Amino acid sequence: MDNLRPVHPIFREKILLFPVLILCCIGIVMVYSASSAISMQAHETLFYYMQRQSIFFGISLCVLFVAASFPHRLYKHLAYIILMVSFGLLAAVLVPNLGIRVGGASRWLDLGMLRFQPAEFAKLAMILFLAYSLSKKQPLIKDFSVGFVPHALIFGFFSLLIIFQPDFGTIVILGMICWGMMFVAGVRIVHLLCPLPLVIPIVYFLVYKVEYRLARILTFLNPWENPFDAGYQITHSLKAFGSGGLFGQGIGLGMQKMHYLPEPHTDFIFSIIGEELGLTGVLAILGLYGIILVRGCNIAKNADTMFGAIAAAGLTLYLGLQVIINTGVALSVFPTKGLTLPFISYGGTSLVINMAAMGILMNIGASTPADRKDRS
Repeated sequence: MDNLRPVHPIFREKILLFPVLILCCIGIVMVYSASSAISMQAHETLFYYMQRQSIFFGISLCVLFVAASFPHRLYKHLAYIILMVSFGLLAAVLVPNLGIRVGGASRWLDLGMLRFQPAEFAKLAMILFLAYSLSKKQPLIKDFSVGFVPHALIFGFFSLLIIFQPDFGTIVILGMICWGMMFVAGVRIVHLLCPLPLVIPIVYFLVYKVEYRLARILTFLNPWENPFDAGYQITHSLKAFGSGGLFGQGIGLGMQKMHYLPEPHTDFIFSIIGEELGLTGVLAILGLYGIILVRGCNIAKNADTMFGAIAAAGLTLYLGLQVIINTGVALSVFPTKGLTLPFISYGGTSLVINMAAMGILMNIGASTPADRKDRS
């Protein structure tokens, strides 16, 4: 009779579960190592950020379990509700006394004991809504007014709310997810390319006409030209990787976190990993991400519904973009963009949303062949 007992999706998807848990545990250790100096200075304890990250991890495990418990078809029916909640949260950021303004940007909601970043939830909300809409419109997906226009408008509305924060980087990521999901769903390539004449001047205005964004581009092209000002972050990030060698300096022995490299426990934690764990540690972590991404692609390929297939593709793309952009910025492959490294960087919102995404992906993957129906 024990063999007939239902197995929870997270245990049926061990190929996803184990790499995610390992990355989270590595994250707690590396957050402690990367943040100990600034934690002592700001909070008079070495363990402030590590303790909070451990609490976030406990909460995110519950979120993972709950997200994986619901049949993924349920998210299809909740797509509009999730979308409206996301729009409401993005709008609330702009409300005085609710939105927290840091460094000239309002990206956080003050919920008393918690701070929440609605843009992270918006990514997951858009993925679920697009999966619902694109799967529903499959018979007419090649039609410009059905397959492309409604989904481009949804992206446009998200962009309109986020540009006031402002957060140009999140808009770019949302656009890549949206266009990637439309491509997977079968929207014509010519339709996907048609906004280019409009996008190019907009990007030019938003980048080259805004001083700090232009400075990021110029710094990316030659960070060593001004290593003590605009190129400070990137040059110290590269120094961290350079000093790490093959096996690293050892956990806790890195120097760049000692008030040299800004944000060592969040945006640039990958640099600390390179310094303290070396090339070996970097490749091991990238290998764990690779396992998750390959499994995500296989889940998308073999999903039991079209909604599940498109959602799995979107969730996998979402995770992959975060990894590529964060590691690329740390290695000066891309211009500087504040983006966390999934499961590893310090931050409650990103960890919880990423674990929710993995829970949904696990549920899609745990659908057995016996449960399959026609893709609809």
